[in-house]
Amino acid sequence: MPTLTSLAEVAQVLEHHRDVYVRWSAGPESDCVQEGSVDALTGADLPGLSANPLDVASWWEGSAALWVARRLYDYSHLREEKGEHVRPWVLTGEAVDRGPDNEPLIRCREPIAWIDPVVVREATAEIGRQEGPWGTLNRR
Repeated sequence: MPTLTSLAEVAQVLEHHRDVYVRWSAGPESDCVQEGSVDALTGADLPGLSANPLDVASWWEGSAALWVARRLYDYSHLREEKGEHVRPWVLTGEAVDRGPDNEPLIRCREPIAWIDPVVVREATAEIGRQEGPWGTLNRR
């Protein structure tokens, strides 16, 4: 699977695909064969893979690259919390339900690419240039 090395490359994927998600996990080899995830807080089995949408919302007036930066930044804490084996990767999928944090639960349709750690650093830098006080969705 190829690796995307810039926000611009991730944004370019959105020009060619729909129903695009980012998933933070060990990768598609294990994820795309299983039917679901497990809720980390309760241990409940979920009927799909927990993922976050990357498709740009219709109301968004900024660049696709800033949208992607926000989506990556919001969940960048997952690698630290879940370990070195967790990496972000892009896939297309079909939403089957919603998870306990209202995130889409999806079925993997097609793995597209890994996201290099340099892209997460680029996203963090881009968010740092924004005027609003953003923070990751880490609720601890």
